[in-house]
This record gives sequence, C-alpha cells and structure tokens, in this order.
Amino acid sequence: MLTGPELVMAAAAALVLVGVLASKLSARSGIPALLLFLAIGMLSGSDGPGGIAFDNYEVAQSVGVVALAFILFDGGLSTDWGRTRGVLREGVILATAGVAATAIVVGWVATVALELPVEVGLLLGAIVSSTDAAAVFSVLRSRNASLKGQLGPLLELESGSNDPMAVFLTVGLLQLLQEPETSVVSLVPLFILQMSVGTAVGLLVAWAAVKFINRVHLEYDGLYPVVTLAVVLLTYGATALLGGSGFLAVYVAGLRMGDADFIHKRRLVGFHDAIAWLCQISMFLVLGLLVFPSRLPGVTALGLLVAAVLVLVARPLAVFLTLARSRFRAREKLLVSWVGLRGAVPIILATFPLVEGVPQADTIFNVVFFAVVVSVLVQGTTIPLVAERLGVASPLAPARQYPIEPVSTSAGNTSMHEVTVSAQSPAADRQIVDLGLPRGALLVLVSRDEETFVPQGATVLRPGDTALVLADPESLARTKEIIEGEGDPAP
Repeated sequence: MLTGPELVMAAAAALVLVGVLASKLSARSGIPALLLFLAIGMLSGSDGPGGIAFDNYEVAQSVGVVALAFILFDGGLSTDWGRTRGVLREGVILATAGVAATAIVVGWVATVALELPVEVGLLLGAIVSSTDAAAVFSVLRSRNASLKGQLGPLLELESGSNDPMAVFLTVGLLQLLQEPETSVVSLVPLFILQMSVGTAVGLLVAWAAVKFINRVHLEYDGLYPVVTLAVVLLTYGATALLGGSGFLAVYVAGLRMGDADFIHKRRLVGFHDAIAWLCQISMFLVLGLLVFPSRLPGVTALGLLVAAVLVLVARPLAVFLTLARSRFRAREKLLVSWVGLRGAVPIILATFPLVEGVPQADTIFNVVFFAVVVSVLVQGTTIPLVAERLGVASPLAPARQYPIEPVSTSAGNTSMHEVTVSAQSPAADRQIVDLGLPRGALLVLVSRDEETFVPQGATVLRPGDTALVLADPESLARTKEIIEGEGDPAP
C-alpha cells in the first residue's frame, strides 16, 4: 500500500489533473474556473468524499504567497504595456485609493452590523478589497466576448497592481491589532517604503534579467526558463528583505520584461503561462481543502451581507469616486464596478489572522470564503450579459495561428511582430514591391481570413490582412508606419 511521499504525489497529481479537466468545463459553461477549483478542493477535504485531512494554515499561506508571486509575474509579462500605458493614472488610482475606499466601506459595515472591534472590521474589509480580473477575462473568453475601448487595459492593470495594496492594508491592520501602541500615521512611511522599494527593485531586477538573458548565451535552451524562475524568486525575496512589497516587485518586473526584447521571449512567456496555471490550480485546491463546508451555514447571513456590500455599495462607490475625473463614461464605470470579482487573494489574506492568532479569525476566514464564492457566482456568471446590456461588449478577435514559431536569437536585433493593414492604410490594395519597405524588414507570412501564405513581391495587401514581419527595431517602426497607415509608401 502506498504511504508517505508516494501517496502525496499520486493524490496531488490526481487533483491537478481533475483541475485541468475542470478548466475545460469552465470554458464550455462560463463558470469561472476558480470556483470549480475551490469546489474540487472542498470535495477532496475532510468534510467531503475525498477525506483528505488538511488544516495547516501556515503551509496554505506559504503555498499561496509563492503561487501568487508567479501568477503576478506572469500577469505583468503577458500585459501589453502599449495598451495599458494610456490608462496608467486611472489604473494606479483604482488599485490604491479604490482598494482603500473598498476596505473602509466594508470595514465600517462589518463593525456596525457584526459588532466587531473597529480594527477587526477594517481588517475584514482590507482582506476582501482586491479584485481578480483574470477571472473576468476567462469568463469573457468562454463566451467569445471582449470589452470595448480602454476597459480591458484598465481592468488588466488594476488587477495586477491592486494586490500589493490589499496585502499592505492587511499586514498593517494586523500590526495595529497586535501592537496597540502603533499609530495609523506610522503606517504612512511604511506604505511609501513598501511601494517605492517594490517598484525600484522590480525595475532593477527586470533590467538586469534582460541583460543577463541576452548576453549569457547558455548552451542549453532549457536553462532559460530556470533563469526566469530564479528571477521571480529573487525579486520577491530580495524586495521583502529590503522592506518592500514583493508582490508589487514581481508584477513590475514582469511588466518591464514584457515590454523588452530578449532571447526566447515567446517561449518563456508560454512557459510562465503554464506555471501560472499550475500555481492557480494548486493554490485554489489547497485553499479549498482548508474549508469545512459544514461550518459555512453558520456564516451564511454574515457572508451574504459582506458580499452584498462589496458588490452593491463598496465597489461602485470606490470606482465612481476614483474615476470621477477620468474620461470613462457612466456605463463604463458601471461595468468596472460590476466586474470587481474577488479571487484567491482574499482567501490567502484570510489565513493571515489565523496564523497570527487574531480573535474571531475563524469567523473572518469563513465569511471571506463565503463572500468570494457569492461574488464569483453572481458577478462571474453575469459579466457577458451586463457588458452587452451596457453596450461595452465586443466580439473577441480570434488569435492568429501560424505554421511557424518565431524565436528571438539576439536581443535588440531582429524579432517577429504582427502588423495589420488598416482600411485607411496607404499600403492597402498595393503590391508589396511598391511599398518601399526598409531593407531590414521582411514580410514572412500574410494571414487573410482563414488562409496563411508566404507573400511575394507582387502580392497585393488587402485591408484586414495581418503580416508577420521579421525586422530590427528601426526597420519595424518604419514598416508599421507604412502598413498600419501612419506613413506613406514609396511612390
């Protein structure tokens, strides 16, 4: 009979595989994957048919922190900085002041309605204050839908950058509970230190990592993912040792590396996407194992109250206050308010009071878990409908598939990029040979409707065509000017 590590390995592999299959069900049904992962964990726990006894909050917290670091790095690495740059101010305000406003509103309601001490009520508000937009985009993709304008970039930026604020508020309030002599004012310098150090270390490590990857010339391609794994761990660990926000640092590092050119970038992005999925599945399964379903009915009323305040009051108020002077219209703000889904971060943060032995920590954990499940069920399943009713939904453009996989071989030299022929482009309906493309640019493939072909000099580009261009940075910039409609082709 299997015992010890063999049984753990077999059980872990089985749960992960079930989680992978659950993601397939999520894509078909529109149910957010995180809800299915949590359900699998709960069914596998001591209260479910799986019978796995697990109540080690320290281990769960450690797994959650490491997993979240890799998830945030992947989020930054996959973010299109060119799209999010335009909403940087709004995203940062929403991720900081918006999170604080949400925490205050929920904390006040919890203090009054649940008769909790002020610090404990605010702690509950801080724990549930961050959002998980990854679940939003997962639901939208399952319905072949997207969001118009700058809504997507705004939610993408906010979700990646609001977790550090929620962590700071949670840790700061725990400090106030454990050290009553600490003043709220003393947390302000700590906030500035954590955010500034996190940003600085993230940028520095990303710069050094790109330089290292491009210059080290490793003999084995399989070692490059090892380097980026070490980059994530180093970024988080070094930042935490310096007193900064490790979560902000890994997100900034990923964001900066995603905007840079380095060897094997496409493969490394795909690798970290796989790591992020593994981390998500593992994290949600572990958190699901922590939950005892038999205890949830006792917090039903409290959980519903917190969820209702979050969805109907705190999130909309935070959005409309922080985006009051932005260019977003009322219907767009309503959509941002509705898609404030809660995800794994609140559940991870709910383990902090348990580890620190805070009074009523069990109640906080169960209420947070219940509120997260309600948020995902109510908001997650209605996002496409709400986006359509508000007139901010748009069809999801299918990803282009090419019969080759471009691989960068040297930084700053040539790399593959997609360039789309716009209807207004002066290159539309003209032969490639007549466009006057720079010598450093080569049109490798052209995708038109469902067809992909190798272009010739006599090939006529049509509006809507997508060309895969191999070029150095200078030639690429000129090629984009010509093909995307910002420049003039040669006469």
